[in-house]
Amino acid sequence: MKYKRIFITHYGGPDELRIVEEECPEPKKGEVRVRVLAAGVSLPDVMMREGIHPETPRLPFTPGWDLVGAVDRLGDDVSGIQTGQIVAALPIFGAYTEYVCLPQSNLVHVPPGLNAAEAVSLILNYVTAYQMLHRTAKVKKGQKVLIHGAAGGVGTALLQLGRLAGLDMYGTCKSKDAGAVSDMGCIPIDYEHQDFVKEIQRLTGDGVDAVFESIGGSHIWLSRKTLRRGGKVVAFGLTGSLQGGRSTLGRQGSRQRYRAISNFGLYIALSWILPGRKRVVPYSIQWLMRLKPEFFRQDLMALFDLLKQQKIKPLIAQRFPLADARKAHELLGKGGVMGKIVLMCNGASIE
Repeated sequence: MKYKRIFITHYGGPDELRIVEEECPEPKKGEVRVRVLAAGVSLPDVMMREGIHPETPRLPFTPGWDLVGAVDRLGDDVSGIQTGQIVAALPIFGAYTEYVCLPQSNLVHVPPGLNAAEAVSLILNYVTAYQMLHRTAKVKKGQKVLIHGAAGGVGTALLQLGRLAGLDMYGTCKSKDAGAVSDMGCIPIDYEHQDFVKEIQRLTGDGVDAVFESIGGSHIWLSRKTLRRGGKVVAFGLTGSLQGGRSTLGRQGSRQRYRAISNFGLYIALSWILPGRKRVVPYSIQWLMRLKPEFFRQDLMALFDLLKQQKIKPLIAQRFPLADARKAHELLGKGGVMGKIVLMCNGASIE
């Protein structure tokens, strides 16, 4: 049987995303073959395509951090799972495909009745938001937080989960997204025309308890200026290394996995040395999943339950067929996307 997947043979722009047709893979011992229904499109995918994400694999590779699909075939020594069952996974790369073989231990059961596009939105974006709020920042009701990129995939997840946690929220966004951000219970700050540090000082008086920092570089230190004593900057992103969906680090077309995070250690160390107890702490979904895999499973299941109860509602910016992965990357690279872009596979509806 033939199947299609997206393939990258050179680091670079969206044109490097090519669709290939091959013989369908067979699951090995302990593996499950999954018929992919939905794959998320995210900025880490773009950074991998450019060769600058710390998790960037060697060429050639298939991108895609997160997927939802149906169990299609079981390898040897697999039990407790049935064909047709809907599952979710965070493979980090390899999700832009019609079929993929994954270890059974990497799969999380998706409750029946959930929309595939909404379910896949929870895997990377909402787990990231949930763990930063409750495992890293350990927020409490009534605390003040600043969310950078509040209209994005992780940003809107933070807004919805922050609202459930009873937080006072401030979020940087473009002016065109201010209304939607405000509707989700957050005071918007137009980062294109306002100084967010001054605005936080004006709005709060003494600063915020936590900042969720997705830009990276020197922006981390600006975010630290908005903290009150004892606050935390949770640094989880490096979107400042992209402009228009392309790398700003030079030497395009090469694998530069650690260049964008080279300043992280300095900012973390300085935050512990300088007075004021204003700490910078890193967060990485993949490293927490590797160190504490039970946390990832527990948190994703909790989010599936919130989705089923309609307490959260992922924003789907746009659905594309798998063959239009290049268009999805082009759209994400332009910026201003509100919510999650999803690739729909194997005839799953793009409506």
